[in-house]
Amino acid sequence: MKKLTKVLGLTLLSVAAHSNMANAGTIEDIKARGHVVCGVSTGSTPGFAYLNKDNSWQGLDIDTCRMVAAAVLGDSDKVIFNPLESKERFTALQSGDIDLLSRVTTWTLSRDTKLAFDFAAVNYYDGQGFIVSSKLGLKSAKELDGATICTQSGTSSELNTADFFKANGMKYNPVVFEKSAEARSAFFSGRCDAFSSDASWLAALRVQAPNAGDFEVLPEIISKEPLGPLVRHGDNKWKDVVSWAFYASLEAEELGLTSENIDKIRATTTNPSVKRFLGVEGNNGEMLGITKDYAYQIIKQVGNYSQVFDRNVGKDSILKLPRGLNALWSNGGLQYAPPAR
Repeated sequence: MKKLTKVLGLTLLSVAAHSNMANAGTIEDIKARGHVVCGVSTGSTPGFAYLNKDNSWQGLDIDTCRMVAAAVLGDSDKVIFNPLESKERFTALQSGDIDLLSRVTTWTLSRDTKLAFDFAAVNYYDGQGFIVSSKLGLKSAKELDGATICTQSGTSSELNTADFFKANGMKYNPVVFEKSAEARSAFFSGRCDAFSSDASWLAALRVQAPNAGDFEVLPEIISKEPLGPLVRHGDNKWKDVVSWAFYASLEAEELGLTSENIDKIRATTTNPSVKRFLGVEGNNGEMLGITKDYAYQIIKQVGNYSQVFDRNVGKDSILKLPRGLNALWSNGGLQYAPPAR
């Protein structure tokens, strides 16, 4: 019995050692090089990833990357953004060219398993729809029988479009583009009757139109598109950091913490949950392998989820999208942070 126990102990030790080897690396590599490498859209997606007039990056996906940099390095500016087309984004993550992908990417079974990725969180709950020229006079996507539909390759939109037309007994002519700029240009030039993509992307497409009033987003939402950052399988510590960096923005909104009031509240609060969250007490950061004040750094430098949402895609942005499903669970939405304790 002792001999068996010893053998089992060695086996378990070997498994643990192998696991640690597989999971080691990303956080240490980032700290050593001094920046996070984040894969994002090509700069033509208002609200999620685009270049400002001063050539700086802005957007919901951009701020998600900045949250991670603030958590790991204490500085939200220590990010290098790697712009990627849809078709090349997964190869870049698999090859290690980027540390994480934050690029309007839908959480699906095949991506989670076959492609060996871990989705860290959902930073935007979306759904696929259709945009058409107002001149067509269409009121429903079910009037698109026989239409030419533009989509982008390497996205979940291709399969969703095919499923929608088949389920409704309709036919369509697909026109698929590799680059988002090509797809956008083709739609505006009238090469296709409709463009199908995430509703948030269609809203961005509409504001980029020469005349937004010339285009209508049809009412049907034909899919679930939970978008969020993802990392490679095999580094659980890194996935935990990316997850909890985003969750910190949700927790801060629940606690009423903003980038403007966080210093005052941190100095005066007697609330144990707030103290624990901000690293005044407890060891939340230490459990993640980062500093105790990681949540404070995120909120101080980037803001809570409400601030991030409003300035990028919400009421203070050009898209003016409602919170909808992206409201906190306490306000009828789906956004929900696990307890930070």
